[in-house]
Amino acid sequence: MNTTILDCYTDEPSGLGVPPYLGTYPRYLAGYYGNPTYLTVDDLRLWRKYDSSIPKTRPSQKTDIGVYNLTKNYRRVKEILDNTDQLVIIAGVHTPGKYLSASPATLQEISRLVDGLKCRKILTGPAIYGTSVQGGQFYERIDMSIFDDVKDFKFTYEDIKEYAVRGAAILEQIPDLRMLELETSKGCSRKIGCSFCTEPIKSKFILRKKEDILEEAKALYKRGAVHFRLGKQSSYPAHPDAIDILKDIRKACPKLQTLHIDNVEPAHILGKRGEKITKAIVQYCTPGNVAALGAETFDPAVYESNTLNATAEETYEAVRILNKYGAERGSNGMPKYLAGINILFGLKDETKETNEHNMEWLTRMVKENLLVRRINVRQVNIFEGTPLFMTAGNKFLKKNKKYYWKWRDDIRQKIDVPMLQKIAPDGQVFRNIWTEIYDGKTTFGRQLGTYPLIVGIKQRLPLKRYIDVKVTGRMKRSIVAEPAKVL
Repeated sequence: MNTTILDCYTDEPSGLGVPPYLGTYPRYLAGYYGNPTYLTVDDLRLWRKYDSSIPKTRPSQKTDIGVYNLTKNYRRVKEILDNTDQLVIIAGVHTPGKYLSASPATLQEISRLVDGLKCRKILTGPAIYGTSVQGGQFYERIDMSIFDDVKDFKFTYEDIKEYAVRGAAILEQIPDLRMLELETSKGCSRKIGCSFCTEPIKSKFILRKKEDILEEAKALYKRGAVHFRLGKQSSYPAHPDAIDILKDIRKACPKLQTLHIDNVEPAHILGKRGEKITKAIVQYCTPGNVAALGAETFDPAVYESNTLNATAEETYEAVRILNKYGAERGSNGMPKYLAGINILFGLKDETKETNEHNMEWLTRMVKENLLVRRINVRQVNIFEGTPLFMTAGNKFLKKNKKYYWKWRDDIRQKIDVPMLQKIAPDGQVFRNIWTEIYDGKTTFGRQLGTYPLIVGIKQRLPLKRYIDVKVTGRMKRSIVAEPAKVL
């Protein structure tokens, strides 16, 4: 049976698969099916909209990120689909974000794009548990009968041991740089997870063997991958071999350009073991690394009602420890390892005073000169099967929606702005900025890594190139810079 994989991109609490990140789903499936043809939703959009011809961008235009992330197969989409017996469609967003150079597909869009295709259609990925590309709402609902099967492949780690290595060959079909997500565990390590989170629904907590993670990294490295993120887990330090995994990857992949992590529960930074792992992450990872702390709130009532993973005090202490070991600048100009804080509105028992608690603790960090790399402010998405869906639904979203814009603006103006002034002062040089898109006469780029700073350069520079830049100003969450000559 002739199988084609269609990657519509994924974003979930445990992992990111939106370009330039390449998630685990397409790679595991490529290994399972013996490395079939790989297409992105951008390939399909280009075929449907432009008959597979790349449109020219005029100087006044913005790059069309819907047809930007093409595979080497983009010219042959019609031929490939005409010869496809089954199309395995990967989709699903559980943690909506703003994406610089990619656009994940909704189920409505997917249904339009695959309409009329005569092959068998299988939907997989996070979308089988729901998907929503916009915060503050329930999951997307469509007539799922457009798919012949909706399937969770439920690969075990014994399966993945083989598939992940064999599936590394998928890189041969991708012409651009990718940041490779490496999975270290499934599920949530806590007995009772956060009220809104889908990770406990997908799997019980299982650890992946460090030897298998290393073999996958080596297979990807042999095919040219030099940017890795240990991002497919609920909390990286929860793995008992967290330090050895980093050491082994650095030894086996000596020319690695990026090695970062993603999720960290504040509790796993505290105590002697937490500090030991923090120091090891600073030592073995590359600069610009970010520990995404799922604080969600500093309101004690919301923390309690939603069984969140950290109190305000624990989150603060985690930020302090990360600054102690990671605030020093590294070779690329960024601090080596800082916290990233998630704030989530719409949780159970949220009140008008909730953001006062948030501002109190965030302001304390600013006054004490503690650096936080980024603060993500979102409205919660509500997925079937989560405790939030069953107990509160969108009650608090509706009740407090009128406050959200002001709450978010408070954080942006009073916290993000002074933080960014410290992280990216005028004259600071940042190295290895990868230029990605145009917006009129401005080029936007970033370093490849975990939550990198967006850089705007007021020139139309060649895309998909590395440059060094010097900071000339800041927006609320991004920087303005000019090309820099670095000796």
